[in-house]
Amino acid sequence: MLGNIAIFTDDPGWHGRQLQQAFMARGLGSVFVSLKDCHFQIGACQHSLIIPGFEERLPVAAFVRGVPGGSLAEVVLYLDVLQALKRQTIPVYNDGRAIEFSVDKAMTSFLLHRAGLPTPLTWVLRDRTEALRIAEQELKNGHLLISKPLFGSQGEGIRRLEKSCDLLWLTSSQGVYYLQRFVPCAGEGFSDIRVFVINGCAVAAMRRRGKYWLTNVARGAACESVAIQPELAHLAIQAAAILDMDYAGVDIIQDQQGNYLLIEVNSIPAWKGLESVCGLNIAELLVADLLKRYLAYD
Repeated sequence: MLGNIAIFTDDPGWHGRQLQQAFMARGLGSVFVSLKDCHFQIGACQHSLIIPGFEERLPVAAFVRGVPGGSLAEVVLYLDVLQALKRQTIPVYNDGRAIEFSVDKAMTSFLLHRAGLPTPLTWVLRDRTEALRIAEQELKNGHLLISKPLFGSQGEGIRRLEKSCDLLWLTSSQGVYYLQRFVPCAGEGFSDIRVFVINGCAVAAMRRRGKYWLTNVARGAACESVAIQPELAHLAIQAAAILDMDYAGVDIIQDQQGNYLLIEVNSIPAWKGLESVCGLNIAELLVADLLKRYLAYD
């Protein structure tokens, strides 16, 4: 039997239990570990990496279900732990490189656009005066703007700028302004599509209908099953590949002209809402892919 799997998370919750059950179904133990509790002890042991529960022997693989927030130095340390595991030929799913690319919205937007994939017009800058000028010009030209924190998820800290007085609320994310042109969606109300990609395959999709312009399930959006159209699958698979992801939750919006645009790529996506409408056990698919591709274990 293979040794234990490390599941990196600070809040195992439903997703952690699903993963643990999927590993257990294959005869594998797993341990929940916070990256906050991991550290380096260089020179004192062969692998120089201390992971609670794996002091004597490192895990055979790691599944990243959560990376804590914090200062730049703290986040770098968490990513260092993931990189150190990979350097010792231990599979990390998704690995530090994929996490780094996706946790930073500026880099995500840059890489997707550079690859020729359709994305909303976006500005990322430090200068508040210039950020205000851009916002004022966009509003003057009839465009709404979204202000996002550079790091964040589940809709936290996102604001929509609709009129001049909203500029009073324009704040930076640790000194950085991330502004994106708001894309009105096709049809009525507010919606986008989440496509779940595993190993270069779009396995499931759902439409998220928001009560207002934010469509995160964590913000109360309703989930609807949708067929995966070839164009949607192609976009989502390309996005995950560009960001070097084993699996991804790719958010796509269809604008009022019928065009699809990539609005976010998540390297640690939730799937509870998706699973409620797609009829698949996502955790089993993820675990099966990790074990088969990286450990040759069916």
